[in-house]
Amino acid sequence: MKKIISLFVFVLTFGSLVAQENFEVSTLRIGPYKIFMEKSEAEKIAGTKIKISDGQQKNFVKYNGEDINIEVFQGYGGSAKPDAVTIAGMTTTSKKFRTKSGMGVGSTRDELINTYKNYPIFSVRPEVDDNGKRIKDAGYFNIDDYDAGTQLTFKFVNNIVTEITVYINEGC
Repeated sequence: MKKIISLFVFVLTFGSLVAQENFEVSTLRIGPYKIFMEKSEAEKIAGTKIKISDGQQKNFVKYNGEDINIEVFQGYGGSAKPDAVTIAGMTTTSKKFRTKSGMGVGSTRDELINTYKNYPIFSVRPEVDDNGKRIKDAGYFNIDDYDAGTQLTFKFVNNIVTEITVYINEGC
């Protein structure tokens, strides 16, 4: 009987830990980190200090063993907190993070197009170098969320997604 109870407790504990994992990607989030989330809240989740971004600063944090690069800036807190230091962008190359439609690192360009072809605002564009010249076999699939003022971008190389980025789209 003790073995059964111990096994039940183990399964229940392990099941609740797995249920708490959040590998969701959307136009507002990567995992537990959200656009406009205050720096202090992100630091609590990460368990480490996050530095204000300067364009060069990288804030790699681990979430269940997976890397996420978080960029925080001051002045993007919206009308309620205009001077707040908040998350303005996030990037990952992990295959674990997926959209509700199942898209993520490892998906193909054609899968993205077929999945999001009815989405109101999406675009596909080539990657270009510093001189404006197109880089062969590399590009971006963008989903714009005008209501949230954000963009979800899938970078692809040889038609395979290699990176996912969520950031504030100041052009909205």
